[in-house]
Amino acid sequence: MSHIAFIFPGQASQYPGMGKELFEKYEPAREVFEEADRVLGFSLSQLCFEGPEDELKLTQNTQPAILAVSVAAYGVLAANGIQPDYVAGHSLGEYSALVATGALGLPEALTLVRNRGRYMQEAVPIGQGAMAAILGLDEEVLMGICAEAAQGEIVSPANFNSPQQTVIAGSAGAVQRAMKLAKDRGAKRAAPLPVSAPFHCALMRPAEIQLQQDIARLCFSEPAFPLVNNVDAVEVATSARIGDSLVRQVCSPVRWTESMQFLIRRGVEFFVEVGPGRILSGVLRQIDRNLKLANVENEKSLNETLTFLSKTE
Repeated sequence: MSHIAFIFPGQASQYPGMGKELFEKYEPAREVFEEADRVLGFSLSQLCFEGPEDELKLTQNTQPAILAVSVAAYGVLAANGIQPDYVAGHSLGEYSALVATGALGLPEALTLVRNRGRYMQEAVPIGQGAMAAILGLDEEVLMGICAEAAQGEIVSPANFNSPQQTVIAGSAGAVQRAMKLAKDRGAKRAAPLPVSAPFHCALMRPAEIQLQQDIARLCFSEPAFPLVNNVDAVEVATSARIGDSLVRQVCSPVRWTESMQFLIRRGVEFFVEVGPGRILSGVLRQIDRNLKLANVENEKSLNETLTFLSKTE
């Protein structure tokens, strides 16, 4: 039997303007943005729709913004009677996925990810950390490159996005050395990423400690449908494991390839990317070109997805 999975992005392909059409046309989406504005105490909706881009791209604003857009898109799907068999979210997207399952309330999630973004930004001064995308090297080779490039600093895989693409993170100098070694050893590409902090590596330990204190104060509900988590790439079907997964995620790599392969083994053939952009859809094509993919970020993509899903019934 074929199943549907909703996948939630951790970054956006475009910033100002995201979510605006959903807000204007669909009541469930409007309710999400209005609640976000109330919870955060400022107009996140205006920041999403109009920018300025440099302010929207500050991590402490980016994280709640992407979460709000993703949850708004999910709300519109749910209002149309569409529910997934499984959910997963890439990095920050795991919080959106948890809101979709009912395991985490939207107000708690918004506050948590705004703090998460601030903790991450404060953990490493700007310019001291870096991230880079490495294409065309397998995991074992890249692990060896990172160990060689470290030279007393930190550099390690941060996102295992697909068999062809891994992102590394760490100290700026160590990342530069790893990029050079990767090119020397046959990488198709080694490119720095325009990020404000080196996410998912040991340099995020101060952020992990702070976030752990916030998460310890929360009570998670049982998820309405299973979530595949980033840190272990396994099904999380009870509330007891959710908080621990979110804490460990801060310094651990995102095991996206394994997560998607897990879902494919469970019979998932239809993946819907719920939130701004189609970054995860592109990555999924690198994992399995036979998958059926759709996304929801505006009216056009929503209608296309509803048509797409009606044909799978």
